Amino acid sequence: MGERELPGLLVNEIGGKHGILHGHVAFLKKHFYLITMKEFLDDRKHMSKKVQAIYLWWHKPVIDQELLQSLPNLKVIANSGVGMDHLGLKLVASFGVKMANAPRAVSSSTADTGMALLLASARRLVEGYHIAMSSGMEYCEANFLGVEVTGATLGITGMGSIGYKIALRAKAFEMNILYHSRTRRKEQEEQAVGATYCEKIDGLLQQADFVMVAVSLTPQTHKLIGKREMELMKPTATLINISRGAVVEQEALVTALQTGVIRAAALDVTQPEPLPRDHTLLKLKNVIITPHLGNKTDNATNMITEEAVENILAALNGLPIPSEVLPS
Repeated sequence: MGERELPGLLVNEIGGKHGILHGHVAFLKKHFYLITMKEFLDDRKHMSKKVQAIYLWWHKPVIDQELLQSLPNLKVIANSGVGMDHLGLKLVASFGVKMANAPRAVSSSTADTGMALLLASARRLVEGYHIAMSSGMEYCEANFLGVEVTGATLGITGMGSIGYKIALRAKAFEMNILYHSRTRRKEQEEQAVGATYCEKIDGLLQQADFVMVAVSLTPQTHKLIGKREMELMKPTATLINISRGAVVEQEALVTALQTGVIRAAALDVTQPEPLPRDHTLLKLKNVIITPHLGNKTDNATNMITEEAVENILAALNGLPIPSEVLPS
């Protein structure tokens, strides 16, 4: 008897700007017959029936009604991260297609990015780097000072898997930890990291020296941090955003940074990404911006693909999907 045909897995491309990593191809081919979007579009009639799953890498390929209608055997879409705001969840579900994300794979690396941004902003590392590298460098001015992290108060907005791992790291820096979240953590979880729950976000904003935004983007969190919220923050406070750019009202942030409403911002996400090259945020010294580095480590990306494969295989075999995402 011939070998069983592997299920078709649609990916955007291999390598390139929006393609799966070359290093992941061999692992994926153990479980699936890989089909790129180019191959699919070149032979849509033949390929459409082969595709049983889609693996989204950095939001690609784009999932729309036309694509869903052309894939009669599609069972599941696996996302290479936590945020699902780029997917029309109800649209996908209306075709009877399951969805999954990769929360276990990304939480540690994204929490590391959040703490790296906090430390870099507090100690003005980017400014210091440019001073050290400047051609006329003789000494660093005595008043080139950062702010203390040890003993400072960190306010975490969104205490999911990423937010909780940020709290674990902040505890090691002897920070006081406040958090606001849709769901309160268990008492033993709070005690493990020394975190205090704030039922209202206002109290957190008024007390925190550093505000870390780690929520998912939903209609409820769109522009969660706006002009009113920034005006509640201390003038010495720093805003760190590792969630989605649209969670922060960006023009209000520009004004707050220019007028001293808050001290600084450190952003791994913006709206859009990347920002236009003439955007005001790119010109301010009290801002650090990174290109959505969140979970971009070799280990994390390997774990993301492994988690995606686990979710896809479960769906194709009619088993519970470990990281299933339901339409809300």
